[in-house]
Amino acid sequence: MRISIRKFIFTCVLIGVAGCGITVLRGPRAASEKHRMIDQLEKENEILAREIAAKQSYLNRLQQNPDELELEIKRRLMLVNPGSKSFILQDGTKPDGTRPDGSGANAASHPESGTSR
Repeated sequence: MRISIRKFIFTCVLIGVAGCGITVLRGPRAASEKHRMIDQLEKENEILAREIAAKQSYLNRLQQNPDELELEIKRRLMLVNPGSKSFILQDGTKPDGTRPDGSGANAASHPESGTSR
């Protein structure tokens, strides 16, 4: 009976030492990886916080200026006043005057045709 208790204690000590060794050897790498992940998530949170602040200020500006709100609603829903005309351009220009590639339609020259507007 005494031999089996010694074997049990030795096995427990051996498992404990192996667990501590694995933790110590893996610890610095895992910690640096977690710190890197935390830094990345903090940067993403900062970017999202800035986006939220910008959208909140935009909403506040729309709430304070009914004319701008009306223009934004018309632009997004493509609504027109009675008696006015709306033209849909086939060159890919969006209703707000920007092109799908990000360049403005109000530029001095039209890039496809090379002519002035």
